[in-house]
Amino acid sequence: MSLINLFVAARSAIARWRQRQRAYGELMALDDRALADIGVRREQIRAIVDGYHEAARRTAARDAASDAALGHREAGLAAGHR
Repeated sequence: MSLINLFVAARSAIARWRQRQRAYGELMALDDRALADIGVRREQIRAIVDGYHEAARRTAARDAASDAALGHREAGLAAGHR
């Protein structure tokens, strides 16, 4: 990696960090009722800002879709055996 690429990567990382800090501050400034309106609990804010919450939500959605597909397949197999 060239020195220029290193500086560009560092600049991008700092910009992303500043954006996360700004989002964290804005969400923490909301009262509990406003957070509830958008479906967020105060203890979830750090995970949401850092992206862990979204990754966990995608994993849960993927698992639910997989379970639903399995259920439909099993229902189809059961209907075919009648």
